[in-house]
Amino acid sequence: MSKGFRLQTLGVTLVVVSFVMAFISAWMWFAATRAWQEHQTGSYVAGISLYESLRTGAEPPADIHITSLNAMDEILASRGEFSRLPNIPTPAFVTNVSIKGPGRDPVSGETLVLGILSSDLQYSVSELVSNEGQSAAQKFGNVTRLLATYCSEPILFARMGTQPWLRIDGRAVWGCSAAPTDLRLLAVLMCLLALAIMATLVRDTSAYFDRFATALHNRRRLGGPESYAVQGPEELRDIVLAVNSYLEDERAQLSKRATVLSGVSHDLGTPATRLRLRTTLIEDAELRDKFEADIDSMTEMIESVLTYTRAELNEENPRQMSLTSLIEALVADYEDLGQPVAIRTLARPSVEGGRSVFASSPGHVALPETQRILITARPVSLKRAISNLIENALKYGRRATVELTANADHATIVVEDEGSGMSAEDIEAVVAPFKRGENTQAVDGFGLGLTIVATVAEQHGGRLYFETGAHGLRACLEIYRN
Repeated sequence: MSKGFRLQTLGVTLVVVSFVMAFISAWMWFAATRAWQEHQTGSYVAGISLYESLRTGAEPPADIHITSLNAMDEILASRGEFSRLPNIPTPAFVTNVSIKGPGRDPVSGETLVLGILSSDLQYSVSELVSNEGQSAAQKFGNVTRLLATYCSEPILFARMGTQPWLRIDGRAVWGCSAAPTDLRLLAVLMCLLALAIMATLVRDTSAYFDRFATALHNRRRLGGPESYAVQGPEELRDIVLAVNSYLEDERAQLSKRATVLSGVSHDLGTPATRLRLRTTLIEDAELRDKFEADIDSMTEMIESVLTYTRAELNEENPRQMSLTSLIEALVADYEDLGQPVAIRTLARPSVEGGRSVFASSPGHVALPETQRILITARPVSLKRAISNLIENALKYGRRATVELTANADHATIVVEDEGSGMSAEDIEAVVAPFKRGENTQAVDGFGLGLTIVATVAEQHGGRLYFETGAHGLRACLEIYRN
């Protein structure tokens, strides 16, 4: 058996991993942001230097190439037909920009006319930061920074005042190829991936506990294995091992009790048979009948205790069955024997519906005659419990009327007698083993019938309770359906 991980170790590991991933993601985010800021700042500075080069004719900044246009291209550029110039990307989106320096100086007041060609987009001039106090060089720097903001490969055509048109290729400075790698999306993806992994680990770990708790909760009603698989975190493994040990001890105790009682029943069978044979030699008929009654009472008592012990052992496997058919068959057997047992409204049992936005309280719907109430239960033990209720109603109340109701979660079998003289409070006191009512001399029994019914009800996730009906006492056996 492999050793599982500890929850404490898992928790510390998740905290450390979360801190490391958060640190790495934050570093990647801020590093990418700083690189983009430096890229845009470099483009801005290059734009300022390039403006001075255009104004004075000095050498342009590094990685920026300026070439003059021939006479034919000069004419096309003057007309604004930049898309007809050679070596232009296709399609060509043209953005026209005019920059005039402040002041009235004839030199500084020259207007710079730009034609920006891009195969991807047309730049929004409204995004340019052009304050009134900015110089023309700063305004041109804003233009080149805007070019660096988008991933494109623009080509510029510029004319300073009345000078000739120039072709400017600065893609090595503000083009898409010059842009730094943006790690911000990768940082977000890493955070989401780490979050998904941690959430999955936490959910899977808690699922071990949820499945085990559900299995234990449904064990009495739906049964379960002799021992549960030891898996999951180490703390849960210790719990499962303790539960398996407890189940093994409980199963051994119940089995030992059943073995002892079976042995007693078997051992008493031989002397009981001899006593029964010897009673035939008794000439006094009244005395002989008393002997035989005592022998029958002794053997029946042992069988009742064995029945109760088998009910506690809970060895029958649950299966899906029709509760309607079970009750119909059981009542039909009593009717064949001439017993006063009847069914009330079993042909169309009522089912409680669910709540809706149109109704404040659930309604009751009568099922069609062909509809059967299906449950997951142990047929033999459930039939024994219903039979015990009917037998009690016949013994103490002369008649038994069986009624079946159900809702989405529970089914209730109600057995009503014709009046036994006991109230619902009185009958609750005789549910304990070997407890009987005041009329113990009038009827047979050993006080285990209702105890067995209560045990079966608990095994099916339900309960046994009593009500005062219109004619007599109502014994209600409620069981869980699913």
